[in-house]
Amino acid sequence: MTAIIIRSLGHQDYDSCWQAMKEFTNQRHADTLDELWVVEHPPVFTQGQNGKPEHVLNAGDIPVIQVDRGGQVTYHGPGQLMLYTLIDVKRLKLNIRQLVSALENAVIALLAAHKVKATAKCDAPGVYVDDKKICSVGLRIRRGCSYHGLALNVDMDLEPFSRINPCGYAALKMTQLSELAGPQNTTEIAAQLVEYLIAILGYTSRLDKME
Repeated sequence: MTAIIIRSLGHQDYDSCWQAMKEFTNQRHADTLDELWVVEHPPVFTQGQNGKPEHVLNAGDIPVIQVDRGGQVTYHGPGQLMLYTLIDVKRLKLNIRQLVSALENAVIALLAAHKVKATAKCDAPGVYVDDKKICSVGLRIRRGCSYHGLALNVDMDLEPFSRINPCGYAALKMTQLSELAGPQNTTEIAAQLVEYLIAILGYTSRLDKME
């Protein structure tokens, strides 16, 4: 039996959540259960390990945090669902591309259930609807385990994306479920997305914890 813990964290500061992910990954051992963290953040730009400063056009009053995931700059804020994947990828016999594909496919399946046709791109991780990005994916693998995860736009203010080149693409437009006649409640969407992802990854049981 392969179990996973689903931890609902509500609204939390980005930096403290990131530090907690690193600490969890540093301290876990061979028998530590994998976890999915569901959370929303106050407005923040995060710049990936190889992020180029010129992709931050005008941050204004929104903080920019340099983080240790892959990828370029993106934005997080209220109304965006964050799903962090604290997974022993070595134990699941996954490589990073397979985990990225699992995250993308879970989102694509979720959107299809709400009659929204979405696709992934092999050269630009994430999920797209008519060439507009609705979900970003960024991961870090450390000691054979992953952290960070995905950001799905549900019902948020998209204006801050205009202050950056999202994921390093100047012409990239963003969209969200509320613009596509989809559900607008992040809690409802999170519950559905978790179900799709744990099925794709092959977990057979779950433990739910509220913070």
